[in-house]
Amino acid sequence: MTGPPPTAGTSRRPGALRRRLGRWRDQAVALGWLVVVWTLLWGDITWANLVGGLLVGGAVLVFFPLPAVSFGGRLRPRALLAFAGRFVIELVNASLHIAWIAVQPGYRPRGAIIAVRLRIATDLNLALTAEAVSLVPGTLILEIDRDSGTLYLHVLDTHDRADLDVAREHALAVERRIVRAVGSNAELRRLDVTPPGRETRP
Repeated sequence: MTGPPPTAGTSRRPGALRRRLGRWRDQAVALGWLVVVWTLLWGDITWANLVGGLLVGGAVLVFFPLPAVSFGGRLRPRALLAFAGRFVIELVNASLHIAWIAVQPGYRPRGAIIAVRLRIATDLNLALTAEAVSLVPGTLILEIDRDSGTLYLHVLDTHDRADLDVAREHALAVERRIVRAVGSNAELRRLDVTPPGRETRP
């Protein structure tokens, strides 16, 4: 003898619980990145900066809720460490380059605006790639086109088209390292099959 069939409310509970847990996870990921950005902006990892980042990030999420950005990827610690190490190296090299420009009397560096079309055009990938690129001195994000997944960058100290190609390749390399660190398996496959030169040129 079988028992009574489950009610509609009972059958919906697991799905509702999963959606609620998914929202909490997305909020936790967003808060974590806000703390990271806050700490990088201060340039020093201290308990005060971490607590301040938590408070500011929490206030942003409560009073200025961000658009829903789902995280469907997975964290890969080895790739995440590789991304962090490469980011620190690029940060130091770019800082030294900007310092060298500053101490050269009479030297006026030329800037250029380029468009880089990313291969993974999700909101999360656009945000992470734009943040990582703009945190390195000498490159500034001017605009993001969500529909086409394109970043518009201002690049400092360019001399010819080769320098522009290097800047595009650098932005795409940052995207590649981010996807390998936190992207899904489907995004990794898309990253591998996307032909080079997909980015747009100004």
